[in-house]
Amino acid sequence: MRGLRGRLHEQTLATASAAMLAQGRSLSGGQGRGLTVGVETAVDAFVSGGDLTRIRPVFHELGRTEHREGHRIDALRSVLTAGARAIWSTVSDPASPLDRADLSAVAHALFDYVDMLAGAAAEGYLDEQQDAALDWALLRRRLITLLVQPDPPADTALHAAAEAARWPLPAAVTVVSVEGTDAEHLARAVGGGAIATVIDGATSIVVPSPGRTVMPDTVMPGAVMPGAVVRGLTGRRAAVGPETELRRARTSHRLSRRALQLQQSGTLPDGVIGCDDHLVTLLTAWEPGVADRLTARALAPLATATPASREVLAETLLAWLRCQGQVIPTAEALHTHPQTVRYRLRKLRDAYGPRLDDPDERLALHLGLLRAH
Repeated sequence: MRGLRGRLHEQTLATASAAMLAQGRSLSGGQGRGLTVGVETAVDAFVSGGDLTRIRPVFHELGRTEHREGHRIDALRSVLTAGARAIWSTVSDPASPLDRADLSAVAHALFDYVDMLAGAAAEGYLDEQQDAALDWALLRRRLITLLVQPDPPADTALHAAAEAARWPLPAAVTVVSVEGTDAEHLARAVGGGAIATVIDGATSIVVPSPGRTVMPDTVMPGAVMPGAVVRGLTGRRAAVGPETELRRARTSHRLSRRALQLQQSGTLPDGVIGCDDHLVTLLTAWEPGVADRLTARALAPLATATPASREVLAETLLAWLRCQGQVIPTAEALHTHPQTVRYRLRKLRDAYGPRLDDPDERLALHLGLLRAH
């Protein structure tokens, strides 16, 4: 085998070069030198009959290079196969000094050797792929964290983070909070250039709004939930924040995150919901202590009534407030007689007094009773 070293170098290099050219690769510069060194090192290790595992790091690094250069691992495996055929063609030539027993031993060793090289290259490829994924995840996490931090980011920092993450900055975004930590999968499911990361145990997805022009410091009124978001997140608890100007992404993030928490507690319905459809609930449930106090204050004048009477009077007052103080619509809403409503209202006026005529008090009562019901 050592006597065939020169021919093996020549034949294997020619065959591997042809295989790489067929794949559309350039063999000039560093790639050409790398191919030559790789072939010579692999052939020398094989014919030496020594410890073949020492060649593993070389092909592990070749696998990493394949991923960095955007090739598929199958491309390198096909080059290895072509190289192995070239070696076998050379050693099995009729002019070869090897006899039948030698050829059998060489064939077994060659197959094992190529399998080992292919395995080392595949490991390197997967290692590089994993490292690259971690790098992208880290870069996108930094960008999203910058967008949703309490203070708006400086332009230079924002543009630098976006460039590193290779994410074109849109004029407006929507931030979606989703139950689960499979951020990359969820971003792909939503599509449209969305990026995602895990923040405090839930996934935050930033969905760009391409082509939208908004004034600074504005929130888009009445924005409709993007259809791709609804389709991509079907079956998940997810809250879609309002569409905002890019530098106010924190507003969309805070609303969607609080809405997701309310979904998880059962206050808001499951599925994909829009925050704009539940603003009153978000307002009253934003700070639990304040909301509970608002409800307690709204019900306090009914404390002396029996539980059954208190429930009926509270229900009547809420319906009356919803109907803007009109008795007939209130009676229709409650499916009861107007005289019954008037009777209950006299009791309510005795309990609440002038608060029922004060617009601010009416609003507070309305919110407190909504919270109670």
